[in-house]
Amino acid sequence: MSQLKLTYFDMHGGRAEPARLALHIGGIAFDDHRFVFADFAEVRKSTPLGQVPVLHVDGVQVTQSDAITRYVGKLAGLYPADPFQALLCDEVMDGVEDANVKMGTTFGMTGDALKEARTALVNGPLPLYLGWLQSQLQAHGGAYFADNRLTIADLKVFVYVRSLNSGRLDHVPSDLVEKTAPQLNAHLQRIAQTPAVAQYYAKFGL
Repeated sequence: MSQLKLTYFDMHGGRAEPARLALHIGGIAFDDHRFVFADFAEVRKSTPLGQVPVLHVDGVQVTQSDAITRYVGKLAGLYPADPFQALLCDEVMDGVEDANVKMGTTFGMTGDALKEARTALVNGPLPLYLGWLQSQLQAHGGAYFADNRLTIADLKVFVYVRSLNSGRLDHVPSDLVEKTAPQLNAHLQRIAQTPAVAQYYAKFGL
């Protein structure tokens, strides 16, 4: 088994969380290297593109969060073997990443600029992406996004919806998902109650 080291912020969310969950669900040992935000300026000096997460596989450093999640998903048996089901999985993951990028443009803003930018997202792109994700869930059986089972697509959506519901994103109503795509909240609860996922968060007292 390869030696794995995943480096990301010390937070229960963000772009490394689906990979952390996949590794835990798969029972795959890895070095969960977390750092505080104040250390980011130093950490990013050693990363290929000045960003995180990065994954070291037997000492080889790899960047790009979705590539990392797909790799560990394959190790954990959480990525479809069928090419079409893999396509459906990738489609959902890339859609969530598009939504993450739009939200990411607002980080670092403050005051009226932040309020205006986040309000614009709430009134347009966010409901669009949430509605699309709900339609994808429905089209693929209503329980999971691909392969009729838990895959990394479910983990990516779980982390995304969990963030939107958290109330920690200023000017993003914590009931936005419930109002626009309630089946995603039902999906979130289903994933949260998966024994390995519940165990993962219980060890952090969450």
